[in-house]
Amino acid sequence: MIDLDLLEHLESYLTEHRKERFTKVLSQRTKHFTVATEDVYQLHNTSAVIRSCDVFGIQEVNIVEEINSKNIDSEIAMGAQKWVDLNRYNSVKDTISDLKQKGYQIVATTPHEKDAMLHDFDVTKKSCFFFGRETEGLSQEVIDQADCFLKIPMVGFTESLNISVSAAIILQHVTTKLKQSDINWQLTEEEQQEKRIDWCKKTIKSYEEIIERFYQKK
Repeated sequence: MIDLDLLEHLESYLTEHRKERFTKVLSQRTKHFTVATEDVYQLHNTSAVIRSCDVFGIQEVNIVEEINSKNIDSEIAMGAQKWVDLNRYNSVKDTISDLKQKGYQIVATTPHEKDAMLHDFDVTKKSCFFFGRETEGLSQEVIDQADCFLKIPMVGFTESLNISVSAAIILQHVTTKLKQSDINWQLTEEEQQEKRIDWCKKTIKSYEEIIERFYQKK
């Protein structure tokens, strides 16, 4: 249960511009789609994917670190990791199990499977788009567990794109189609309130002291 009095108190420390910015951004956020990266070697690739998720309104990113475990490159992510929720997993099995429990279909992004082209993708289903390692692509485990496959049409000699580029292209397309649909894709009111408190925490200096004083007075 959200403490609305606390939320109001915290937001009193924000400028009107910042509060309006939070409201505007949250109105475009969704959990209807999410993204998962699997053991990406290059740190800047995962960071760039997080940045694209923030830009296109994807609230959650799932990072599988079964082999590789690195910190997010804040310079590449441009602070996006503050505004996007990162779910970290130690295995593909746990990642897929958790996502399926949350109602997501697993979408393997690969140029090598004959399935849905990007422009034919059905945006009505809750979906997690999996992106694999730079050279090997997705693991066989993801391929075996995938509910469907998705590829970006390409007409050149090059057979693949950098994962951060692929993510940006796919997310721009599917979020645009989603927002043109009748699907209830936005965060719930409670989810938006939770993020307002979380973003206040990440924005306000001396946050802990402010919280302590608030509850002492209350």
